[in-house]
Amino acid sequence: MKSKEMMGMKKMRFLFEVLVPALLTGMLASMAEGRTHYYDFVLKETNFTRLCSTKSMTTVNDSFPGPVIRIHRGDLVYVNVHNQDDFGVTIHWHGVKQTRNPWSDGPDHITQCRIQPGTNFTYKVIFGEDQEGTLWWHAHSDWTRATVHGAIVILPTQGTTYPFPKPDGEHLLVLASWFAGDFNEEYEEYLSNQTGTSFDDIAFTINGEPGDLVACGGETTHRWLVDYGKTYLLRIVNVVVNSELFFAISEHNLTIVGTDGTYTKPRVTSYIMIAPGQTMDVLITTNQSLGHYYMAARQFVTFDPSITGFNNMTATAILQYRGNYPPPDVPSFPINLPLFHDLDSGLGFLSLLRSLATPEHPVNVPLNITTRMFVTASINKVNYTFEGTEVSHFAASLNNITFMDPTSSILLAYYRHTSGVYTTDFPDYPPSYYNFTGDTYPPPMSVLATKVKVLNYNESVEIVVQWTNLLGQGADHPLHLHGYTFYVVGMGRGNFNNETDPKGYNLVDPPERNTITVPKNGWVALRFLANNPGVWLWHCHFDRHLIWGMDTAFIVKNGETPETSILPPPAYMPSCAVQSLIRLEDFQDSVELFNEINVN
Repeated sequence: MKSKEMMGMKKMRFLFEVLVPALLTGMLASMAEGRTHYYDFVLKETNFTRLCSTKSMTTVNDSFPGPVIRIHRGDLVYVNVHNQDDFGVTIHWHGVKQTRNPWSDGPDHITQCRIQPGTNFTYKVIFGEDQEGTLWWHAHSDWTRATVHGAIVILPTQGTTYPFPKPDGEHLLVLASWFAGDFNEEYEEYLSNQTGTSFDDIAFTINGEPGDLVACGGETTHRWLVDYGKTYLLRIVNVVVNSELFFAISEHNLTIVGTDGTYTKPRVTSYIMIAPGQTMDVLITTNQSLGHYYMAARQFVTFDPSITGFNNMTATAILQYRGNYPPPDVPSFPINLPLFHDLDSGLGFLSLLRSLATPEHPVNVPLNITTRMFVTASINKVNYTFEGTEVSHFAASLNNITFMDPTSSILLAYYRHTSGVYTTDFPDYPPSYYNFTGDTYPPPMSVLATKVKVLNYNESVEIVVQWTNLLGQGADHPLHLHGYTFYVVGMGRGNFNNETDPKGYNLVDPPERNTITVPKNGWVALRFLANNPGVWLWHCHFDRHLIWGMDTAFIVKNGETPETSILPPPAYMPSCAVQSLIRLEDFQDSVELFNEINVN
């Protein structure tokens, strides 16, 4: 018996001293490496009824907004996209750095060609160890992202928590556009019309619903049920096509704790201003009287509404307390929601945020800059000849270069050393200097070209982006950089002064973003370390400015080791042969439509 007991004790000792630590080590290693998730996205036409009418539009998995990707920091995701629609599409994972993997970044004609109807493509989405919070995904071909989009929630690594007290619950709000007309027709008009489409037929939605301040919206208005005395984490995503938005909740303050997948120092505010492409994580404490409170979003307008029009509709949802109480006839409306043209509230909000800057969430601002760029963001015109007639067209530009989409993939051309697709001479400075924010300016003509900027691996980059008043077009420009986050080290009104303005840079705790607004009559200064090799798009997230050419791409060269080099391409990339023919036909159709509208 003693021998058996001794053997049993040895087994137990072996179990606890050897097997259990080994299992725990394996579990911890698995947690550190992250888990792998698989999603299927099916794109097809689906009928939706809003604003008293029914229309068919492209969605993912029959939902608007699309499915939420919910993971932990450092996880790996595979998304198999099945295109059952009538046109090609690509998907971009907005804000995901995709380290060394530009093949799955998604922008059409930059890193891939479109997934053609009746085919599928699997994206490998690599989430970094330094990204936590809220991001999103969307189509990145034409304006399809208006209806093809969804949120990405990145939770803390298992076994860790938030850098603030754990909330009692969380909720997600996706702010989106609603096009009352035929979406493809409106897109073609935007391509071809000198003045652009009026905004009169566009509404905004909150989680797919415009709210009860519009016709036929009452029964389907989005409601968020909450308990009294709790603190909730509210994740907000602006996927609107062409508008910055003000957002507020009646009688409830918002404490901002994160933006664009990074944490920030807590900032208490009664409203937020959020640009297309941006996300914001806020805490809300339900400490008001039991009742119904409007959550409202309306457009922030910095341009002249008489030129392009604007959407004066306010989208609403309802924060509803649980409990026994007589429901109000009308929910309380946020009186602190700024008016659409409140420039002080809109532009003032831009300077509110700061990075957390703690040992767990450090700030690594590049200090020894090796590449400096001064880039003007402008609305221009371009000239070209159509059937012997000289015509001009609205355009947009960076440093006076209106980006011309290639018919193939820049990434594939770079990887295969194929010439003739792009040139590497994107200018570091504008062709001329003038009073950028003044009322007089040089001829507003830009140059059509496919020019990119090449960076060596580990370059420390500073870009100052200057807003210009060419053509009197006074809109902000929310600029998004693929493959990176950047530090917003400076921002100001007027023309940038390279002698005095850098003295005011914040190099201690600047906010870290992937999308930042270049303010009207002002400038913004960005810094990042070019340590992610690949081809990465940089563009305005107003889609009307993107299709007019306010974009370029950075080619970041490989480092000296395999671990600092681009991963090899997947063998199943969508073919560019069909893409080239389709883009040529689209261009010809666009020119013909432009001629019908503006020449005849």
